[in-house]
Amino acid sequence: MGFVNEFKAFAFKGNVLDLAVGVIIGGAFGKIVSSLVEDVITPLLLNPALKAAGAENISKLSWNGVTYGNFLSALISFLCIALVLFWIIKGANKIIKKDEAAPAGPTADQQLLTEIRDLLKSKNNI
Repeated sequence: MGFVNEFKAFAFKGNVLDLAVGVIIGGAFGKIVSSLVEDVITPLLLNPALKAAGAENISKLSWNGVTYGNFLSALISFLCIALVLFWIIKGANKIIKKDEAAPAGPTADQQLLTEIRDLLKSKNNI
């Protein structure tokens, strides 16, 4: 089998295409979540809290040349994104409830064995 045929067999397998679609949708979803955090949550909640704490420009905080403000800013951003993702997944799980599979009843063999057991018990008790 030639190189082109091997590449076609690899590239067009279901798993590779599913992965590619997942990566593309994940990137688009990441942009939505980032926009929600940066454009909605940060101006509404985080900026007023930082102003109240006296740290309006958190990324410029430094101590002896160590700009720990950038780290704090990245950490706060991560926590906000993680919280938003948690809310989204929790909401999606409520919407898409998975039906629990009902336990299967006894098979025909099990029913027959149960009947035999019950008959033997009744004969032994007489």
